[in-house]
Amino acid sequence: MATDRLKMGSKPGLKNIFRSLQYRNYRLFFSGQSISLIGTWIQRIATPWLVYHLTDSPFLLGLVGFAGQIPTFLIAPFAGVLTDRWNRYHLLIATQVLAMIQALVLAGLYFGGSITVWEIVILSMFLGIVNAFDVPARQSFVVEMVEKKEDLGNAIALNSSMVNGARLLGPSIAGILIALTGEGVCFLLNGLSYLFVIASLLMMKVNPRAILRKDTLVIHEMKEGFRYAFGFPPIRYIILLLGLISLMGMPYTVLMPVVAKVILHGGAHTFGFLMGASGLGALTGAFFLASRKNALGLDRLIPAAAAVFGLGLVVFSFSHVFILSMIIMVFIGLGMMMQMAASNTILQTIVDDDKRGRVMSFYTMAFMGAAPFGSFLAGSLAKAVGAPYTILFGGVACIIGAILFARKLPEIKTIIHPIYVRLGFVPAGSPGIQSTAVAPEEQ
Repeated sequence: MATDRLKMGSKPGLKNIFRSLQYRNYRLFFSGQSISLIGTWIQRIATPWLVYHLTDSPFLLGLVGFAGQIPTFLIAPFAGVLTDRWNRYHLLIATQVLAMIQALVLAGLYFGGSITVWEIVILSMFLGIVNAFDVPARQSFVVEMVEKKEDLGNAIALNSSMVNGARLLGPSIAGILIALTGEGVCFLLNGLSYLFVIASLLMMKVNPRAILRKDTLVIHEMKEGFRYAFGFPPIRYIILLLGLISLMGMPYTVLMPVVAKVILHGGAHTFGFLMGASGLGALTGAFFLASRKNALGLDRLIPAAAAVFGLGLVVFSFSHVFILSMIIMVFIGLGMMMQMAASNTILQTIVDDDKRGRVMSFYTMAFMGAAPFGSFLAGSLAKAVGAPYTILFGGVACIIGAILFARKLPEIKTIIHPIYVRLGFVPAGSPGIQSTAVAPEEQ
């Protein structure tokens, strides 16, 4: 039986793609979140386009991106501790309600005719605070919706397919709406879309997880989470590469309005189609990951995907042809999503549940928290040397990070092999270097 699991461990198959939908709670979450995320991506496209329309400033584009993401970097460790202490289900409902309010306020200001870039900055900061709690809570809550550990990777990949399916539809819809009606309708639709995910959460039947009440100070648990995450090499290397990709590579999205308008001589629809092409590539990668049986082999996929992402950015920086840029964006989206989702899957698989919220908060810091510095850096560099050279520089940095991570693969494999044996992903007597390394709390 164990040998059969090993043979099936990472073999893709269409029948595996949607297996997590057998769980009622996850099925509700998937349906509600799928609709809500389309609204989220519509707003993500409309916001930078409105800022650029109001200011014509690449620097202010970077500043708004920085303002929206810096709270995540500052608050995520604290939010991770509370995610481990609190009911993740109730926390998730609260974050969705607050995000809905943010979108509706943004719409109200727009239709009131008084919206300014500084109001956008403040509301972006508010959403960043909400996301600091939402992302670790949402990522950690997946394990409570999916009963079998072996299906956790599938659920995470399906989450990515949700995000990137919305990323495929949302930008295209946003481009059309902006051209026909203006950005305000985009904000309003996003606010209304949260009603679906809130309703799906309220319909769930959740068995409260056992929460060990602690009298220790929050700062002590933050330190404990830090020692656990960065004292365990597989978690440390994954988070560091993720942070590098977010700092140097991900800010390309901030510069897309400049590329669409100045480099490709297009409009809002050009911007929307470029981001939609990235979403198509990401969606393809998500379905591939969802078809896998478990986390086996994802350690090798992480540096390969990061290299594809970086190389795509390098080639994209030289393109002045819309069709060619669209094709390249597919590969950029593919590499980016597979690196992010594979990292998430391995982390969720090997982490201890009582520290899951804190580890996912560091994941959030790396994934979203490093981005504000990248956005600010990208906006400043673009002002000095132009958007293409800024994107080129980011792509080269991602390729270097992928090479450095690949050199650590033997150490990573050595350490996680016993964990996979314990989880039943591989047989106890299977080939593999038996590690003497242990997680920090076992030392």
